[in-house]
Amino acid sequence: MTFSTTLLPALLGFGTGLALIVAIGAQNAFLLKLGLTGRNGLVLAVVAICAISDAVLIVVGVLGIGAVIEAAPVALVVIRVLGTVFLIAYGLFAAWRALKPKALEPGAASPRISLRAAVFTALALTWLNPHVYLDTVLLLGSVANQQGEAERWWWAGGAVLASFTWFTLLGFGARLLRPFFAKPSSWRVLDALIAVVMLALGIRMALGH
Repeated sequence: MTFSTTLLPALLGFGTGLALIVAIGAQNAFLLKLGLTGRNGLVLAVVAICAISDAVLIVVGVLGIGAVIEAAPVALVVIRVLGTVFLIAYGLFAAWRALKPKALEPGAASPRISLRAAVFTALALTWLNPHVYLDTVLLLGSVANQQGEAERWWWAGGAVLASFTWFTLLGFGARLLRPFFAKPSSWRVLDALIAVVMLALGIRMALGH
């Protein structure tokens, strides 16, 4: 094995995977807010769910399951409907929190959430988003399969590593922003931004874009 058949495909996969997941989205917004609470146990659980889910979907795409999804468009329609309802509801709740000062507690005591709720939300934001399937299974899977037989797995490995790297940095690096979020007004702004992101994604999903 040489650089062109191992490390190069892995680096290209890492770069492509990173480019897709760094954009502001539902997963990232939720993980950022959770990371700001400083509750490492919850952050670790959500980071693991997001990263492992991406890894599973990327591998599924490399195995060629994308063709099955393309052949069953009804499945994506159902996912889109459920995802739309969830994102809009989440966005409305975020907007409500932004309007309620008593829900904006600074520091480590900021917005409380149980492990069960955090896990459910992370799973819903991941698996009820049809764009996740389009990005990971179809897009990343098809690009990976354009590589050689061995190279595609190195490429996929790079994409998986990008997912683990990004979610880990986002979840545990968010604490660096905690001084800024020591003020209730900062939490109000964050909740307002999250509401805008979630509602925009929900509406966009409802329109089939």
